Order: sequence, then C-alpha cells, then structure tokens
Amino acid sequence: MSWKTAFRSFYYETAEEPDDITLDPATTALLVIDIQNTYLEAPEDPAEARRWRPFLDRMNKTVIPNTARLMDWARGKGIEVMFARIACQKEDGRDRSLSQKKPGFNYLLLPKDREDSQIVPELAPLPGEISVIKTTDSALTGTNLRLMLSNMGIKDVVVAGIFTDQCISSTVRSLCDESFGVLVVEDCCAAATEALHRHELETINMIYCHVVRSDEVKSFIAPSN
Repeated sequence: MSWKTAFRSFYYETAEEPDDITLDPATTALLVIDIQNTYLEAPEDPAEARRWRPFLDRMNKTVIPNTARLMDWARGKGIEVMFARIACQKEDGRDRSLSQKKPGFNYLLLPKDREDSQIVPELAPLPGEISVIKTTDSALTGTNLRLMLSNMGIKDVVVAGIFTDQCISSTVRSLCDESFGVLVVEDCCAAATEALHRHELETINMIYCHVVRSDEVKSFIAPSN
C-alpha cells in the first residue's frame, strides 16, 4: 500500500490522495529521536522481559537497521542528519520536566554523560552532526532545535525514532505547528506495542505529517539530485 493511502484515520478515510512529495536535500533534515542505550536493555524481571520482547525485537531487527541505512543514504545525499535524546544536566534530575519526574514508565533519570543515556552505537552521530538534549517529549519544546533548523534554512524534517506515541508524536506536532513539512518513517519508529505504534501513526498522519516507509523517502529526492 502506498503512503498516499496507508494509515488513514476516520478523519481522512475519504480524503483525496495528497500531492507527490519532493525533497530538496539542501532544505531537508533527518531527525533521529531517543534511540538510546537505556531502551535496548531487557528488563530483569522475566515476566517484564517477555512483555517487552516484541518491542526489543522490532528495535533490533527493524528500527535500528533501517535507521542506519536511512542515515547513510541521507548523508550521501547531503541531507542534514540530526539527533535528539532524553538526558538531564543535573545528576539528581532536578532540571527534568514534570512528565519525566512522575512515577511509572515515563520516570526517567538519565544524566547526560551516563552510558545508558547515549545514542546506540549503531546510530552514533558523526563529528559535526547536531545532537540536542531534551528533558521534554518534544525535541522542539525543550531545546533550540527550531531555531537551528530555521537558521540552516530547513523546510522539511524526516523523523525516525521512539516512542511513536510519545516523543515522536510530540515532536511531530511541534514541527507542524512551526510550519515545517514533516515525514514520519514508520519502519524506523516503534512504540511499546504494534497496536500503539499503528494507532498513533493513524492519528498524526495527514494532519501533522505524512507517514511513509524508508524506501519511499528515498524516491522523494528529485532525479537531478
């Protein structure tokens, strides 16, 4: 199924197909969000490990390999590759937003220099590539990323990372509100479950972004480039 008809929510079930997408490498950025070591650690509790096994399998077999290939392709095309990761400046996490201080899954204490807060080695930034640290879900809200994108003349942002229903969705909505064109690469993203992943893609598709596959993104570059 083409990106033009996939992941349709109730709002867009009967909508006409969107126009073709053309990306100019000079004004396009690939933003990789929160693919960090902490999220690749299997829970110690056996029951929790079983519960999270589908997510970890998707990360290791689909999201990380596809994102690595997409990054290589983007670099080869001259597309800016950028990163955002969850981390706090203070060891005790006093600088975190409220959502990261609340008990439960979203409670995160990831000091910026600690190993578990780093981007996974397979997707490590190259020298000179921008990486922002955030204590918020949205990569724009808690950083100067919007300003940097604007300063560099970026108009379209291709988004990969985790979690689809949390930091990906929040960032996508922020980017759209700032009038960037946004593409979410569905096979470079994951949520805790496939159902959550798919539901959120249907929610944001065609309103805040276009949901596409990694092979489709590569076809959006004008042939002359």
